[in-house]
Amino acid sequence: MTGTAGHEELPVAARVRRLEERVIAAGLATDDELDEVLAGLFADASPVNGARIVARAWTDPAFRERLLADGNAAAAELGFAVSGYRLRVVANTTQSHNLLVCTLCSCYPVSLLGPSPSWYKSFAYRARAVREPRAVLSEFGVRLPEGVEISVWDASAETRYLVLPNRPAGTEGLAEDELARHVTRNGLIGTATV
Repeated sequence: MTGTAGHEELPVAARVRRLEERVIAAGLATDDELDEVLAGLFADASPVNGARIVARAWTDPAFRERLLADGNAAAAELGFAVSGYRLRVVANTTQSHNLLVCTLCSCYPVSLLGPSPSWYKSFAYRARAVREPRAVLSEFGVRLPEGVEISVWDASAETRYLVLPNRPAGTEGLAEDELARHVTRNGLIGTATV
């Protein structure tokens, strides 16, 4: 099949395999080399990494400002090498909520959030998150007051996003590691509150 006709009907895994087959056929890599790259990528990839970043931002105002100004540099401060794209961190407030999507594919900061959930890659989520974010959030159990503004951030190969959720009330005395346990992958995407 050539062109994009029918492309949107293929599951993500099938589209990825077609791309892998083209890379292999062009002699750019072998199956084993691709597997090795993926194994390295996923070895330390976890939402725990993103949770650690959020917990530090909740406890260290100077780090929070650096994180919002330059996500890559702030992540590196905690030992997370984020390269190949710009990491932009967007902060929720009492008046605004952020939601992440990649409308073209499923770009996502894997090293900080772990492998992306299947719903994040689905055509339904990618289309509806932009058109009707409040309805999508409601389906995830997030019901925001009407006055809360929802911003939808569309990731790309060049820029990927991480949500800095609001710190939960009653957590003022908790240490960073305890705070990090409150942060979920969905909270880092914006489809959950923390």
